[in-house]
Amino acid sequence: MRMTLEAIRDAQAWQQAHVKLPEFDVGAMRTATERNPVWVHFGAGNIFRGFIAALQQRLLDQGLAESGIIAAETFDYEIIDRIYRPYDNLTMMVSLCPDGSMEREIVASIAKGVKADTYDPESFGDLKRAFASPSLQMISFTITEKGYALTDLKGNPLPAAAHDFENGPDTARHAMGVTAALLLERFRTCRAPLAVVSMDNCSHNGGKLRSGIVTVAQEWQKRGYVTADFVDWLTDKGTVSFPWTMIDKITPRPAREVEEALEADGIEEMTPVITGRNTYIAPFVNAEVPQYLVVEDRFPNGRPALEKAGVYMTDRETVNRTERMKVTTCLNPLHTSLAVFGCLLGYDRIAAEMKDPDLKRLVEIVGYEEGMPVVTHPGIIDPMEFIHEVIDRRLPNPFIPDMPQRIATDSSQKIPVRFGETIKAYLSSETLDARSLTAIPLVIAGWLRYLLAVDDEGRPMQLSSDPMLEKLQAQLAGVKLGEPESAAGKLAPILSNPVLFGTDLTEAGLAVKIEEMFVRMLAGPGAVRETLHMVVGGRARKNPDKYIFEEEQT
Repeated sequence: MRMTLEAIRDAQAWQQAHVKLPEFDVGAMRTATERNPVWVHFGAGNIFRGFIAALQQRLLDQGLAESGIIAAETFDYEIIDRIYRPYDNLTMMVSLCPDGSMEREIVASIAKGVKADTYDPESFGDLKRAFASPSLQMISFTITEKGYALTDLKGNPLPAAAHDFENGPDTARHAMGVTAALLLERFRTCRAPLAVVSMDNCSHNGGKLRSGIVTVAQEWQKRGYVTADFVDWLTDKGTVSFPWTMIDKITPRPAREVEEALEADGIEEMTPVITGRNTYIAPFVNAEVPQYLVVEDRFPNGRPALEKAGVYMTDRETVNRTERMKVTTCLNPLHTSLAVFGCLLGYDRIAAEMKDPDLKRLVEIVGYEEGMPVVTHPGIIDPMEFIHEVIDRRLPNPFIPDMPQRIATDSSQKIPVRFGETIKAYLSSETLDARSLTAIPLVIAGWLRYLLAVDDEGRPMQLSSDPMLEKLQAQLAGVKLGEPESAAGKLAPILSNPVLFGTDLTEAGLAVKIEEMFVRMLAGPGAVRETLHMVVGGRARKNPDKYIFEEEQT
């Protein structure tokens, strides 16, 4: 069997392969979407196919929606050519349960997959027609936080953004420019209201998205490409809204085990592809079962009944509190802790790390002991229940093929939020002492040790991409494993940098402790494990400012 519209008519065959089929008329849905589009989504990758598109499928299955989603890819157009079109825009969704079972479903809520490419008249024409339709209620995004950036770390416009500023909407290349061009089409035609919704995993995502699009529009106004009326329409909260959201679902890269299981049941051509832009993607999406989406309910032109699909529809402050709970306490700090030490200790699966007593104890201290005293309670989700699910069910799930190397990507951009916010909360507390923190300083020391690109056995280690990697490695130049004295004077400029950690760690009273842990991890092969074991096992004597390491007593 091959996953196509024609093939899924044979319901019995798919049932025998343990695959749930859509319960709605796919052809009728696509006709309705063409006539009256309601939802366009930018970013056609795994989190969209495995989570966002599945939400609309729930509504279609229940008869609560008639149209589907138009999926627009902004970065890697090969995804449309190699993953969408050959499979009639269908996705095989495989949910990986903790007991090893797989729940399979064909997601058919994507009406069409197109390229958000101004140089492709057919695809961009489809998008312009959708944006000109008054029925369009929302556009959403999962393009990663980097997709919103218009400038580099020095504040200079990125090449694609500079091109868009100078050349205007007709040939826009950057995702923010392309979106601004399509919003201009809406302004010139129907001028109907619209919600512009970031669903990316970053803080205040709606604000970042708004800033990117509005900046492009303002640059065009300066150069005469658009009028002030367009900018006014775009920035009017009553006509164009930018809701904030919090999203949470782990969708790792396609696993060989899943591909083999599908093929064993007669489902053909499930092999992943690697595109020219190095996207690793398959006709199927494998993901964990737990998922959360919290959305600020600001939709000036109406919206799908997302709450009927399990989405929390609420106010901005609740979204902000929920996002803060997740990224500063209950999930993201634990992920980064495992990423750093997993890479150093030679792990390639997060679940395997959770069988390591030292690493499990590390995330328990980071989450329960150091994070929970300052956790933000969102009101709609209980933080203790959430973190218990993370530590007891989600991270240990052996059937989620997630890798520490993936999570280690862009760590310099994550650490200020994932750990810096907790440190700042301690510093502002009248009852808590930041110098009492132990596991968070250990993770920071471990991350600096990771930047040396040598694992705990002394072997060269490939580091994940990070915009600060070159600069940080230059600051650590000359620091060598087996030569603890080589670290002298190297860490002070890094630890005092508030951009990296959200605060000056020297002023916070944590720098001496972190440096001591870092130097300890330079002693030689096995020193990372020894340091980790001594800290989480309580075999290092504490004082408010530092750790004093002692030899274990036999």
